[in-house]
Amino acid sequence: MLYLVFLIEIRWGRFYMDIGGLLKELLLEDKVLIHFDFMNGFFDINRSIVLSWGVIAVLTLLILFLTSNMKVHDISTKQAVAELIVEKLRGITYGMLGDEGLRYRDYMVVVLVFIGASNLVGLFGQTPPTMDLNVTAALSLMSIVLVEAAGIKKKGTRKWLKSFAEPMAIITPMNILELAIRPLSLCMRLFGNIIGATVIMELLKMVVPVIVPAAFSLYFDIFDGLIQAYVFVFLTSLYIKEAVE
Repeated sequence: MLYLVFLIEIRWGRFYMDIGGLLKELLLEDKVLIHFDFMNGFFDINRSIVLSWGVIAVLTLLILFLTSNMKVHDISTKQAVAELIVEKLRGITYGMLGDEGLRYRDYMVVVLVFIGASNLVGLFGQTPPTMDLNVTAALSLMSIVLVEAAGIKKKGTRKWLKSFAEPMAIITPMNILELAIRPLSLCMRLFGNIIGATVIMELLKMVVPVIVPAAFSLYFDIFDGLIQAYVFVFLTSLYIKEAVE
């Protein structure tokens, strides 16, 4: 019995060591893809930036293809597909924002599509750009700037500043702290879920046959990746909705 317990402890210890080593490899890997031998690497370009550009390029080409030769009458199947996609995506973001946040609907669609497409990069053997804190931090800062800009546009600068003292002045520091916590929460939630899915997939590849990781890849790279895009946009839309009420 003691031998069995000892054996289990050794195996779990090795498992945790594998996780620790994998996390260290993922977080501390050289992220630079294009190096410029100038100013001590100040102009180096990270892999996540190049992949983000690649995602944007592919989405741009797809949009140009779907929206070419559009007509008012006797539309083609391609145009019908494009209109259906736009209608469904706008419906998703409209349901989150409501009438008050209607003007921000299309921006939320763009963010939803970009994050979703970025998370799907793992299907092609590449590291998703959203597994880089720089990318998720930039997306979060953009979202919070939009949230606060929406609040200022709706309420005016004076009422927006007064809102930090609501419902009572004593909680003003808490409301200001919340302003800093929101982008951190958005950033770390997206980053943490994507890197968590990557770690699980790498561990599966170590311990089980190839077929099993391939099956789980359908979940982590497709379903979970799209869900994380939805969650990011949902929370941002919720903040905008609160700001414009």
